[in-house]
Amino acid sequence: MSEQTAMKAITYREAVKAAICEALHKDERVFLMGEDVGHYGGCYAVSKGMLAEFGPERIRDTPLCESGFVGAGIGAALGGMRPIVEVMTVNFSLLALDQILNTAATLLHMSGGQFNVPLVIRMATGAGKQLAAQHAHSLEGWIAHIPGIRVLSPATVEDARGMLWTALQDPDPVLIFENNTLYNMEGMLSENAGPVDIDTARVRRPGRDITLITYSASLFKCLDAAEALAREGIEAEVIDLRSLRPLDDATYLASIAQTHRVLIVDEGWRSGSLAAEISARIMEQGFYDLDLPVERLCSAEVPMPYARHMEEAALPQVDSIIATVQRMMSHG
Repeated sequence: MSEQTAMKAITYREAVKAAICEALHKDERVFLMGEDVGHYGGCYAVSKGMLAEFGPERIRDTPLCESGFVGAGIGAALGGMRPIVEVMTVNFSLLALDQILNTAATLLHMSGGQFNVPLVIRMATGAGKQLAAQHAHSLEGWIAHIPGIRVLSPATVEDARGMLWTALQDPDPVLIFENNTLYNMEGMLSENAGPVDIDTARVRRPGRDITLITYSASLFKCLDAAEALAREGIEAEVIDLRSLRPLDDATYLASIAQTHRVLIVDEGWRSGSLAAEISARIMEQGFYDLDLPVERLCSAEVPMPYARHMEEAALPQVDSIIATVQRMMSHG
């Protein structure tokens, strides 16, 4: 097997770790900072062993103060460094929202184009691990509302491995949302895998009958649903958004032009959601390609429950995707 095609099994967690380690080796300006990233090895074990390898100057444990260490990351970026700031969970990023919105996202504009903020912020997002209402929401759609930043949501091991270095080359802030249910997921990765683009959505499964638009952990629910639907003769095309800001409208609009039906699966809340934004864009740009109204599957509008059966009921699931597609297809 050639070097170009050699593949290896790797977990999502290992892919993220490999990406960070590569960046630390390639660029002396890169360092990792956040709560428990050093001695503890990261709350999701992504940075386990890095402190011993790279030392405390480059693997920096911080106090439990999101506004403080995100602000410090902004300062380091302004000073010529390339910080990777880890926020333990998306819920806690709200404590740093002032720094993200009022400083990182606006400084280039407020300085008249003089000061870029080349900062990468990583954080865990999503439910499915019984972490309850203060640790388990999908708020990336909120963050994607903010101009001046880029928002990424890697679902595959390839994207988990390849998006970070590309993000570090961006002169402006990039936020990367890693769904916590994916860390143990295993996939195949080319042994010479490198940076990937962070601009375009991907067609993860081609189909002719309906378009499923999704991202992050919901990608795999949609792929499982599409496989089950194919046994009934329904071919669903599955789009992985990958980038949530900016959105790649062209890819999903081209799909809808062929399938004429679309279901958006989004683990955010329905009201004011990313799914709502995409739905509006489809109505503005692709209305005459539709045979049916756009439909959405989102999380229940409740604080995320702790009990497993209630948590599962609150989230879009494979069965609910299948049932919704079947109902949509029954309309002709």
